[in-house]
Amino acid sequence: MRTPFICANWKMYKTVAETVKYVKELRGLVKDVADVEIVVAPPFTAVHAAAEAARNSNVLIAAQDCYWEREGAFTGEVAPGMIREAGAEYVIVGHSERRTLFGETDATVNRKTVAAFAAGLTPIVCIGETLDQRERNETLEVLDRQIKAGLDGLTGEQLGLLVIAYEPVWAIGTGRNATPAQAAEAHGHIRQRLRQWFGGEAAEQCHVIYGGSVKVDNIRDLVSQPDVDGALVGGASLDIRSFVEIVSRARPTGV
Repeated sequence: MRTPFICANWKMYKTVAETVKYVKELRGLVKDVADVEIVVAPPFTAVHAAAEAARNSNVLIAAQDCYWEREGAFTGEVAPGMIREAGAEYVIVGHSERRTLFGETDATVNRKTVAAFAAGLTPIVCIGETLDQRERNETLEVLDRQIKAGLDGLTGEQLGLLVIAYEPVWAIGTGRNATPAQAAEAHGHIRQRLRQWFGGEAAEQCHVIYGGSVKVDNIRDLVSQPDVDGALVGGASLDIRSFVEIVSRARPTGV
Protein backbone atom coordinates (compact mmCIF):
# COMPACT_ATOMS: atom_id res chain seq x y z
CA MET A 1 0.00 0.00 0.00
CA ARG A 2 1.53 3.30 -1.12
CA THR A 3 1.40 6.19 1.35
CA PRO A 4 -0.50 9.19 -0.09
CA PHE A 5 1.92 11.85 -1.33
CA ILE A 6 0.89 15.53 -1.31
CA CYS A 7 3.28 18.17 -2.67
CA ALA A 8 2.71 21.92 -2.62
CA ASN A 9 4.16 23.61 -5.71
CA TRP A 10 4.31 27.32 -4.92
CA LYS A 11 5.68 28.33 -8.34
CA MET A 12 6.93 31.97 -8.25
CA TYR A 13 5.21 32.94 -5.00
CA LYS A 14 6.35 33.69 -1.43
CA THR A 15 9.41 35.44 -0.08
CA VAL A 16 11.87 33.80 2.30
CA ALA A 17 10.12 35.36 5.29
CA GLU A 18 6.71 34.20 4.08
CA THR A 19 8.10 30.72 3.47
CA VAL A 20 9.55 30.39 6.96
CA LYS A 21 6.30 31.57 8.56
CA TYR A 22 4.26 29.11 6.50
CA VAL A 23 6.51 26.09 7.09
CA LYS A 24 6.76 26.71 10.83
CA GLU A 25 2.99 26.92 11.06
CA LEU A 26 2.51 23.92 8.79
CA ARG A 27 4.77 21.63 10.80
CA GLY A 28 2.70 22.32 13.89
CA LEU A 29 -0.59 21.70 12.12
CA VAL A 30 0.47 18.37 10.58
CA LYS A 31 2.75 17.04 13.31
CA ASP A 32 0.42 14.12 14.03
CA VAL A 33 -0.10 13.16 10.37
CA ALA A 34 1.90 9.97 9.89
CA ASP A 35 -0.07 8.49 6.99
CA VAL A 36 0.61 11.15 4.32
CA GLU A 37 3.96 12.21 2.86
CA ILE A 38 3.95 16.03 2.91
CA VAL A 39 6.28 18.02 0.65
CA VAL A 40 6.59 21.76 0.01
CA ALA A 41 8.32 23.19 -3.08
CA PRO A 42 9.16 26.89 -2.57
CA PRO A 43 11.16 29.07 -5.01
CA PHE A 44 14.92 28.44 -5.16
CA THR A 45 15.62 31.46 -2.96
CA ALA A 46 13.67 29.93 -0.09
CA VAL A 47 14.71 26.25 -0.32
CA HIS A 48 17.38 26.47 2.39
CA ALA A 49 15.24 28.54 4.75
CA ALA A 50 12.33 26.16 4.22
CA ALA A 51 14.51 23.14 4.97
CA GLU A 52 15.76 24.76 8.16
CA ALA A 53 12.20 25.62 9.22
CA ALA A 54 11.11 22.04 8.53
CA ARG A 55 14.07 20.36 10.26
CA ASN A 56 13.11 17.40 12.48
CA SER A 57 9.51 17.45 11.29
CA ASN A 58 7.41 15.36 8.89
CA VAL A 59 7.46 18.14 6.25
CA LEU A 60 9.97 17.61 3.45
CA ILE A 61 11.23 20.17 0.93
CA ALA A 62 11.47 20.09 -2.86
CA ALA A 63 12.95 22.40 -5.46
CA GLN A 64 10.89 23.29 -8.52
CA ASP A 65 13.55 22.50 -11.13
CA CYS A 66 17.24 21.71 -11.57
CA TYR A 67 19.91 21.56 -14.25
CA TRP A 68 21.62 18.32 -15.27
CA GLU A 69 25.28 19.33 -14.89
CA ARG A 70 27.15 19.21 -11.57
CA GLU A 71 28.81 22.58 -12.19
CA GLY A 72 29.96 24.83 -15.01
CA ALA A 73 29.37 28.01 -16.97
CA PHE A 74 25.56 27.84 -16.97
CA THR A 75 24.43 31.27 -15.79
CA GLY A 76 21.18 31.16 -13.86
CA GLU A 77 21.03 27.38 -13.50
CA VAL A 78 21.10 25.41 -10.24
CA ALA A 79 22.72 21.99 -9.98
CA PRO A 80 21.05 19.05 -8.21
CA GLY A 81 23.92 18.82 -5.74
CA MET A 82 23.43 22.47 -4.77
CA ILE A 83 19.75 21.80 -4.17
CA ARG A 84 20.55 18.77 -2.02
CA GLU A 85 23.09 20.78 -0.03
CA ALA A 86 20.43 23.45 0.58
CA GLY A 87 18.32 20.82 2.33
CA ALA A 88 15.83 19.63 -0.27
CA GLU A 89 15.07 15.94 -0.72
CA TYR A 90 12.89 16.18 -3.84
CA VAL A 91 12.95 18.11 -7.09
CA ILE A 92 10.13 18.70 -9.59
CA VAL A 93 11.21 17.93 -13.15
CA GLY A 94 9.38 18.66 -16.40
CA HIS A 95 6.41 20.60 -15.03
CA SER A 96 4.06 21.58 -17.85
CA GLU A 97 4.95 25.25 -17.36
CA ARG A 98 8.62 24.37 -17.86
CA ARG A 99 7.73 22.44 -20.99
CA THR A 100 5.38 25.02 -22.53
CA LEU A 101 7.03 28.28 -21.44
CA PHE A 102 10.71 27.33 -21.31
CA GLY A 103 11.13 24.64 -23.93
CA GLU A 104 11.64 21.57 -21.74
CA THR A 105 11.65 18.36 -23.77
CA ASP A 106 11.45 14.69 -22.85
CA ALA A 107 15.22 14.53 -23.47
CA THR A 108 16.01 17.33 -21.01
CA VAL A 109 13.57 15.85 -18.50
CA ASN A 110 15.49 12.58 -18.74
CA ARG A 111 18.85 14.26 -18.21
CA LYS A 112 17.54 16.16 -15.19
CA THR A 113 15.94 13.04 -13.71
CA VAL A 114 19.16 11.03 -14.00
CA ALA A 115 21.19 13.92 -12.54
CA ALA A 116 18.75 14.33 -9.64
CA PHE A 117 19.11 10.69 -8.65
CA ALA A 118 22.90 10.95 -8.91
CA ALA A 119 22.83 13.86 -6.44
CA GLY A 120 20.64 12.04 -3.91
CA LEU A 121 17.39 13.82 -4.79
CA THR A 122 14.10 12.07 -5.55
CA PRO A 123 12.60 13.44 -8.80
CA ILE A 124 8.91 14.28 -9.15
CA VAL A 125 8.58 13.84 -12.91
CA CYS A 126 5.62 15.56 -14.55
CA ILE A 127 3.87 14.21 -17.64
CA GLY A 128 0.58 15.06 -19.34
CA GLU A 129 -1.21 16.02 -22.53
CA THR A 130 -2.39 19.33 -23.93
CA LEU A 131 -6.04 20.06 -24.67
CA ASP A 132 -5.44 19.62 -28.41
CA GLN A 133 -3.85 16.23 -27.81
CA ARG A 134 -6.73 15.10 -25.61
CA GLU A 135 -9.30 16.24 -28.18
CA ARG A 136 -7.43 14.23 -30.82
CA ASN A 137 -7.56 11.16 -28.53
CA GLU A 138 -3.77 11.15 -28.23
CA THR A 139 -3.56 11.20 -24.42
CA LEU A 140 -2.28 7.65 -23.93
CA GLU A 141 0.14 7.94 -26.83
CA VAL A 142 1.58 11.16 -25.36
CA LEU A 143 1.95 9.55 -21.94
CA ASP A 144 3.72 6.55 -23.45
CA ARG A 145 6.19 8.81 -25.25
CA GLN A 146 6.87 10.94 -22.17
CA ILE A 147 7.35 7.91 -19.91
CA LYS A 148 9.58 6.05 -22.35
CA ALA A 149 11.80 9.03 -23.20
CA GLY A 150 11.71 10.82 -19.88
CA LEU A 151 12.56 7.76 -17.78
CA ASP A 152 14.96 6.15 -20.23
CA GLY A 153 17.86 4.38 -18.55
CA LEU A 154 16.38 4.31 -15.05
CA THR A 155 16.63 1.09 -13.07
CA GLY A 156 13.67 -0.63 -11.48
CA GLU A 157 15.05 0.39 -8.09
CA GLN A 158 15.09 4.04 -9.13
CA LEU A 159 11.58 3.83 -10.54
CA GLY A 160 10.34 2.48 -7.22
CA LEU A 161 11.61 5.64 -5.52
CA LEU A 162 10.32 7.99 -8.22
CA VAL A 163 7.19 10.15 -8.07
CA ILE A 164 5.34 10.62 -11.36
CA ALA A 165 2.88 13.51 -11.53
CA TYR A 166 0.19 13.18 -14.18
CA GLU A 167 -0.89 16.73 -14.90
CA PRO A 168 -3.07 17.34 -17.94
CA VAL A 169 -1.79 20.65 -19.30
CA TRP A 170 -5.33 21.90 -19.91
CA ALA A 171 -5.99 21.69 -16.17
CA ILE A 172 -2.98 23.67 -14.94
CA GLY A 173 -4.10 26.97 -13.44
CA THR A 174 -7.35 26.93 -15.41
CA GLY A 175 -9.77 25.91 -12.69
CA ARG A 176 -10.59 22.84 -14.78
CA ASN A 177 -9.54 19.46 -13.50
CA ALA A 178 -9.72 15.94 -14.82
CA THR A 179 -12.76 14.05 -13.60
CA PRO A 180 -12.04 11.12 -11.29
CA ALA A 181 -12.79 8.81 -14.23
CA GLN A 182 -10.33 10.64 -16.51
CA ALA A 183 -7.66 10.58 -13.80
CA ALA A 184 -8.32 6.88 -13.15
CA GLU A 185 -7.91 6.04 -16.84
CA ALA A 186 -4.63 7.95 -17.19
CA HIS A 187 -3.17 6.69 -13.92
CA GLY A 188 -4.18 3.12 -14.67
CA HIS A 189 -2.50 3.34 -18.06
CA ILE A 190 0.66 4.82 -16.53
CA ARG A 191 0.84 2.02 -13.96
CA GLN A 192 0.33 -0.59 -16.67
CA ARG A 193 3.20 0.83 -18.71
CA LEU A 194 5.46 0.96 -15.65
CA ARG A 195 4.76 -2.74 -15.00
CA GLN A 196 5.48 -3.55 -18.62
CA TRP A 197 8.72 -1.57 -18.87
CA PHE A 198 10.15 -1.72 -15.32
CA GLY A 199 8.57 -4.76 -13.68
CA GLY A 200 5.71 -5.30 -11.27
CA GLU A 201 7.52 -4.64 -8.00
CA ALA A 202 8.93 -1.27 -9.12
CA ALA A 203 5.58 -0.24 -10.63
CA GLU A 204 3.78 -0.98 -7.37
CA GLN A 205 6.25 1.09 -5.35
CA CYS A 206 6.25 4.14 -7.64
CA HIS A 207 3.94 6.96 -6.58
CA VAL A 208 1.75 8.29 -9.41
CA ILE A 209 0.09 11.51 -8.27
CA TYR A 210 -2.34 13.90 -9.97
CA GLY A 211 -1.77 17.60 -10.66
CA GLY A 212 -4.10 20.14 -12.18
CA SER A 213 -6.43 22.51 -10.29
CA VAL A 214 -6.44 20.31 -7.20
CA LYS A 215 -8.62 21.81 -4.47
CA VAL A 216 -10.18 20.93 -1.14
CA ASP A 217 -13.44 19.94 -2.80
CA ASN A 218 -11.97 17.48 -5.34
CA ILE A 219 -8.98 15.87 -3.60
CA ARG A 220 -10.96 13.11 -1.91
CA ASP A 221 -12.63 11.98 -5.13
CA LEU A 222 -9.27 11.98 -6.91
CA VAL A 223 -7.31 9.98 -4.33
CA SER A 224 -10.14 7.48 -4.00
CA GLN A 225 -9.16 6.17 -7.46
CA PRO A 226 -7.03 3.02 -7.13
CA ASP A 227 -3.92 4.29 -8.95
CA VAL A 228 -4.02 7.94 -7.79
CA ASP A 229 -1.47 8.16 -4.99
CA GLY A 230 -1.78 11.82 -4.08
CA ALA A 231 -1.51 15.24 -5.66
CA LEU A 232 0.75 18.03 -6.86
CA VAL A 233 -1.08 21.09 -5.57
CA GLY A 234 -0.56 24.53 -7.11
CA GLY A 235 -2.61 27.59 -6.23
CA ALA A 236 -4.58 25.88 -3.47
CA SER A 237 -1.35 25.21 -1.57
CA LEU A 238 -0.53 28.91 -1.16
CA ASP A 239 -3.14 29.21 1.58
CA ILE A 240 -2.01 27.11 4.52
CA ARG A 241 -5.52 26.24 5.75
CA SER A 242 -6.47 25.03 2.30
CA PHE A 243 -3.31 22.94 2.00
CA VAL A 244 -3.73 21.37 5.43
CA GLU A 245 -7.33 20.47 4.58
CA ILE A 246 -6.16 18.84 1.34
CA VAL A 247 -3.61 16.81 3.31
CA SER A 248 -6.32 15.81 5.77
CA ARG A 249 -8.74 14.70 3.05
CA ALA A 250 -6.01 12.68 1.34
CA ARG A 251 -5.43 10.53 4.44
CA PRO A 252 -6.33 6.85 4.00
CA THR A 253 -8.46 7.02 7.13
CA GLY A 254 -10.46 9.90 5.61
CA VAL A 255 -10.09 12.04 8.73
